[in-house]
Amino acid sequence: MATFLKTQLNSHAIEGAESGNGEVERSKTLSFPFWYCAETGMYSSKYPSIKLPEDPFLDVVSFIFSHKNGGVSALVDSASAISISYSELYPMVKSMASGLHQRGVSQGDVVLILLPNSIYFPVIFLGVLALGAIATTMNPFSNLLEIKKQALDCCVTLAFTTCDKVDKLSTLDIPVIGVPEILVSGLNCSESSFFYELISCDPNWDSRPKISQQDTAAILYSSGTTGVGKGVILTHGNFIAMVETFVRFEASQYEYSSSENVYLDVTPMFHVYGLSLFVMGLLSLGTTIVVMRKFDADEMVKAIERYNVTHFPLVPPLLLALTRRAKDGALSSMKSLKQVSCGAAPVNPKSIEDFVHTLPDVDFIQGYGMTESTAIGTRGYNTEKLHNYSSVGLLAPNMQAKVVDWITGSTLAPNCMGELWLCGPGVMKGYLNNLEATKSTIDDNGYLHTGDIAYFDEEGYLYVIDRLKETIKYKGFQIAPADLEAVLVSHPDVIDAAVIGARDEEAGEIPVAFVVKRDGCAVSQTDVINFVTKQVAPFKKIRQVYFRASIPRSAAGKILRKELRNLLTSKL
Repeated sequence: MATFLKTQLNSHAIEGAESGNGEVERSKTLSFPFWYCAETGMYSSKYPSIKLPEDPFLDVVSFIFSHKNGGVSALVDSASAISISYSELYPMVKSMASGLHQRGVSQGDVVLILLPNSIYFPVIFLGVLALGAIATTMNPFSNLLEIKKQALDCCVTLAFTTCDKVDKLSTLDIPVIGVPEILVSGLNCSESSFFYELISCDPNWDSRPKISQQDTAAILYSSGTTGVGKGVILTHGNFIAMVETFVRFEASQYEYSSSENVYLDVTPMFHVYGLSLFVMGLLSLGTTIVVMRKFDADEMVKAIERYNVTHFPLVPPLLLALTRRAKDGALSSMKSLKQVSCGAAPVNPKSIEDFVHTLPDVDFIQGYGMTESTAIGTRGYNTEKLHNYSSVGLLAPNMQAKVVDWITGSTLAPNCMGELWLCGPGVMKGYLNNLEATKSTIDDNGYLHTGDIAYFDEEGYLYVIDRLKETIKYKGFQIAPADLEAVLVSHPDVIDAAVIGARDEEAGEIPVAFVVKRDGCAVSQTDVINFVTKQVAPFKKIRQVYFRASIPRSAAGKILRKELRNLLTSKL
């Protein structure tokens, strides 16, 4: 194993981040590989460019289903084994589009999908896009206030949710369609009867709209690089590029047939990571996707064995759970596994080492992408001679990058650490109704300023070290500290507050609050935690509270989170 774990930065990586222009000037006198240009500071993909479709009026749904494959079962419910075949899937998607059209949904309308993982999630999402409408997804654990905020922000005209939440959402004066876990005659709630009607409509409707690659396909919400939730506008062209340069290209690197692969989906479909793979990309390959509605470690092991799962994309907490189950005697149930891939959050090096030692015959890779890049960025790839487990991989085809000193703005050479900028066909159209945030995130040259601190090594592998942005990553979900801070200071006895992420082995990070309370008040840590819990989704709740006399801030009023992290470290 040539490169196993890089837990320490090499000396010149650290020096590069501190030296500024001098480092860049010296680098121009050195010899660099073909994929790095010292003059421009641009890193290019080591892979050949891929020719993307030129038809300006190609929509991503037509593109996905234009690829012929030998797939049989497309989506399988892990609990019941009820499935949707490939022969059924596209007609069902077109029926959904036809049914929505008959209901009055028009091109450009926004449809909210508030669902857990389901074999019907791709049918709804792709049906909305085939109509020329726009999908916006959301965590099904979001509370009513959060749902209302997003629905108003992007002007939602219709919502899909689970049958038990139909009445709750109806209070927002939005038409709501209930989606059953599984359609079984006589066993579903009354709301699901309309869902059945939708997917039973004539798929060969005559009023299909003309959709441009530049048309908006989805609005996904991300805290971006500033920590405040914003609507990320992604086009049909963005998604076509994602399918081609991420999912289909990665599949082409392996000798085995994609239609013989079986993927286990526990990653949320409402998140760009799950959406890119399980709702879109893999369906162009004929791959079987086994869908778990919710995570359960025992059920995960059963599903791997029952369905002979070969590939398991996951997030760091699930990597821990998988390794533990293997150590606890479930290794024989995982013999079908070929590859485990990890994304959405940083992985603890010890977690990687434990996994590789426990399941040495299973390939392990990482990847890097953002909602704002349509999940396109880098992806790992191992060979018999080279196993690079700690890197998030090489730049995807058609992608360029820069590493920039966040103080001086100078571009940095390989092995020099700075802020990562990305450029390519997956970069978002912009943030919804937020020109200022768009301009501060995408520069005039089309580079997306990720806010992540990273470096490329001498072989072109990317290592993401830390982040400048302030989001907290809890079990693969992104939490905006600014959102929690807004809730905290709404408490009558709280005059100031700051939230940071504290490292947690199980979750990745947990939200921790530093609070300045009003003089003379008797508010307790439990009071604060309960106050926030009532107003946010369960995964966002504050786990710890520390009272302070003041919150450290810069002269401009920016919270100095680094000081709070140091303070938290001293308390542990």
